[in-house]
Amino acid sequence: MAKKKKEKVEYRYYEMPADSHILALTGRKWIQTYRRTVDYLHLHNYMEIGYCYYGTGQLVLEDKVYDYSGDHFSVIPAGVLHTTNSTPETVSRWEYLFLDVDAFLEEFFPGKSNYRTQLLSRINARAQYLSVREAPVLGYLIQNILNEMSHKRELYKDSVTGAVRQVLVEIARMNPGELRGAKPVEWRQNSLKGALEYIHINYTSEIKIKELAEVCCISETHFRRLFMEKMHTTPVEYINRTRIHAACELLRKTEDPIMEVSQRVGYSTLSTFNRNFKKYIGTTPYEWRARPENYEQKLLEYAMKWEEGW
Repeated sequence: MAKKKKEKVEYRYYEMPADSHILALTGRKWIQTYRRTVDYLHLHNYMEIGYCYYGTGQLVLEDKVYDYSGDHFSVIPAGVLHTTNSTPETVSRWEYLFLDVDAFLEEFFPGKSNYRTQLLSRINARAQYLSVREAPVLGYLIQNILNEMSHKRELYKDSVTGAVRQVLVEIARMNPGELRGAKPVEWRQNSLKGALEYIHINYTSEIKIKELAEVCCISETHFRRLFMEKMHTTPVEYINRTRIHAACELLRKTEDPIMEVSQRVGYSTLSTFNRNFKKYIGTTPYEWRARPENYEQKLLEYAMKWEEGW
């Protein structure tokens, strides 16, 4: 019997601005036909809130599929698999907010670690797709934050901070639960967020699976099983894909020798680098550097990839 083809999963890592816990993706760039060229889900390292102004298509939240339309929004905790697909031959307008929920809660509730933990578990309890009609307060707050982040008028940061606090409270209210005495939900471990961030920070060095398991506070055996379940690939494969993607960027943006590039992305020998590059990209590093425009599509065939916000 033929083995079932592994599903692809894309990991998108967004970096927060140095002076903020929020990243807004707004503007005309986000008026487009969404994700018709790929068929896999992705996840983020931060909570994503998306607002649809117009357009139609499907929003996939793990195993649930929603038909989306204008004046609807999604709330997707970090580590939740999802994707957006426009109706063929149509465009949609979405805008997005990425929130470092941990950092915001620490700022809003200093010195209340237990309360923050419980509140965090409720905020991250589930992904949701809602209409403004169903949740008018939350819908208004999200639109207001997007507007403030887009125009950056005087005192916009103060306005946004207050609105984000209200947004997190509204999300928590949608996920009822006891805020005192309940056992914390270890959502970080379940989403593998800590391990994924560790890989993308340390991929240039040797990474042992035991280290990743320790980051998630679970046994190595459990970690391997959980990683395969959530990411549909092994930790070693993920590390290699991350390194090769970084190598592609270096080959395109620098004139560094191939040997130096291989060392910069974590390979101790050139032969191992060349073998993995050919495996994932389908060509050699030399060919990629000579004609990168012909191989851009290869990056979309990754099971995961590293992307920075803008």
